[in-house]
Amino acid sequence: MNFIKNNLANAITLGNLFSGCVGAVHLILGDYQTTAICIILSLVLDFFDGFVARALKANSNLGTQLDSLADMVSFGFIPGLTMFKMLEPFGNELFGLQLPFEIKYFGFLITLFSCLRLAIFNLDEEQKYYFKGLNTPSNTILVFGLFYAFKEIQSFSFLLENVLFLLIFTVISSWILISPIKMIAMKFKSMKLQDNYPKLTLLIGSILILAIFKIVGIPMVILYYIFISIIFQKQLN
Repeated sequence: MNFIKNNLANAITLGNLFSGCVGAVHLILGDYQTTAICIILSLVLDFFDGFVARALKANSNLGTQLDSLADMVSFGFIPGLTMFKMLEPFGNELFGLQLPFEIKYFGFLITLFSCLRLAIFNLDEEQKYYFKGLNTPSNTILVFGLFYAFKEIQSFSFLLENVLFLLIFTVISSWILISPIKMIAMKFKSMKLQDNYPKLTLLIGSILILAIFKIVGIPMVILYYIFISIIFQKQLN
């Protein structure tokens, strides 16, 4: 019984990893809808592994390391691979110049910085009630959300068919992962209303955005999250 108690959270984490692997394979095959399902499943499992570990008082260093390793696939490799797919149509041509390599590989810059962000997070003891830099699940939702809206209803086509935008977006997406900007974390240090204005503003605004814009609202929610986090910088501690 103790074995199950001590390893249930780790099993959930490995489920996150498995879902990420399946999602990556289907993204390579062009089945982005299955990838979307896998990302959602990974997000759910990523939440519940920590919840179960705390509930069962089974937190461990092993669990911490497993969590980051699983996230590296689900929320590190997948967004990089998504950008790889978005840059793929442009081949090795940039502004009329023939490059010695294909531009699509530049998308994996997001994967490299996701790895760096996860390593920093594991060593940073400050990020208990807030994140420093955009967390990898949110970055994945932003990157894949743009791609998904484009594939489903051709939204953001004026952006995603522009190689310059995609390259700039890749750099910004990579940088914000390790930026010093404080980001809201849905962890409650206090139950006082005034201490939770940032979280409430984020929650209510996100619900409204999704209700109004639906699929298009998915990446917009992350942009809103970044905006609200910047607005409430001084209240995040």
